[in-house]
Amino acid sequence: MKIKIFLISLIISLLSCQNRVPDIIEEKQKEQRKDMHEILQIIENNKKDERQNPFITREFSPYLGEDWIGEAVSYGCYRKGQAPYGQGPSESEILEDLEIIKNYWNLIRVYGSDDDSERILKVISDYNLPIKMMLGVWLENETDFPERKKENSEQVLKAIKLGNQYADIISAISVGNETQVFWSGHRMETSDLIKYIRLIRNNTSVPVTTADDYNFWNKPISNSVASEIDFIVVHIYPLWNGITLENSIDWMNDIYFNDIKRKHPGKEIVLGEIGWATDYDASKTGDGQQGSLIKGEVSLSAQEKFLRELSKWTNQNKVTTFLFEAFDEPWKGGGENSNPREIEKHWGVFYENRMPKESFINIYNP
Repeated sequence: MKIKIFLISLIISLLSCQNRVPDIIEEKQKEQRKDMHEILQIIENNKKDERQNPFITREFSPYLGEDWIGEAVSYGCYRKGQAPYGQGPSESEILEDLEIIKNYWNLIRVYGSDDDSERILKVISDYNLPIKMMLGVWLENETDFPERKKENSEQVLKAIKLGNQYADIISAISVGNETQVFWSGHRMETSDLIKYIRLIRNNTSVPVTTADDYNFWNKPISNSVASEIDFIVVHIYPLWNGITLENSIDWMNDIYFNDIKRKHPGKEIVLGEIGWATDYDASKTGDGQQGSLIKGEVSLSAQEKFLRELSKWTNQNKVTTFLFEAFDEPWKGGGENSNPREIEKHWGVFYENRMPKESFINIYNP
C-alpha cells in the first residue's frame, strides 16, 4: 500500500512539473521582453548618449592586487561543434579552460556580451578564480543591415548589465571590434559606434574603449573615436602584414611607439591582439588573401620564437598585451567543414582539445 501511495505521489509530482514548463517558458519570455524594453528606453533616451561633460578619463588598471597582469590573452571559449549564436560551452567546460588559463595569465579578453560571456563571468565569480576580464561588445553594420540594430542593442544592454554586476572582475569594456578599419567585413558608421560607446560609458563605472587595427588608429578620423574612450586598444599583426619572423617585433615596436603612440599622445595604448599562427592555407591567393599576404614562416617553431620575443617586449615595456589567442577555434574560417588549414583556426597556443602546442610546452615546460 505504501509503495502504491508513493507511486501515485510521484506521478502527481511529475505531472505538476510538466504543467509548470509552459509557465517557466512564459516567465522567461516576459524577462526577455522586459530586457528589450529596457534596451529601447536606453537607446531612445537622447540624454543617455551624450558625451560626458566634463570627460574624466577612467584609469585602466591591469593589476590583480599589487601584481601587474598585463601579459594577457584572448579567450575564445568555443570547442569543436560549438560556435557563437549556437551551442556554447557548459560551465564545467569553461571551468576547465579557466583552470588552464590561470596558470599562465590573469587577464583575459572576450569579444561579446552574451550568455557565453555571462557564463564565463559567473564561473570566475563562483570559483573565486584569480582572473580579470576585458569584456567585449560585438557590433556590426546597422546602416546596410537595419535588422542588426536589435542585436547591437541587445549586446549593449547585456554589457551594461554585466559591467555593473561584475565590476570587480571586469577591468574594461571594449565596445566593438574592428568596426572602423577600411577592410572590415562588418564596418559600421562611426557615429553609431560613438553612440554605443557613450551609452555604455554613461551607464557603467568601468573604463570603456574600442578595439581596432592600427590602420584605423593611424588615420585622422580615429581622433573622433579616441576622444570618446578611456584608452585605445590596437591590433598589430606582423604576420598578416607580410613581415618576416626576424623583423616582427621591431616592426610591431615601430608601429606601436612611432606611429600610434605619437598620433595619440596622452592616451594609454593597449595591444589588444597580436600573435603568430601555426598553420595557414597558402593556396588562398589574391587581394587580401592569406596566401598572398603572408611572407613569414608559419610553423610551431616560428610561433615559439615569436612568443619568446613578444613576452620579453611586453615585460620590458610594461605594455598590456593580449596574445591572440589561448585555444584554436575550429568554428572560424568558414566552420568545421571548411579547409582545416584555414589560418583563423590556428592562432591558439593550445590545440582545440586543450592540449598545449609544442611551441608553448618548450617555453613554459622545457
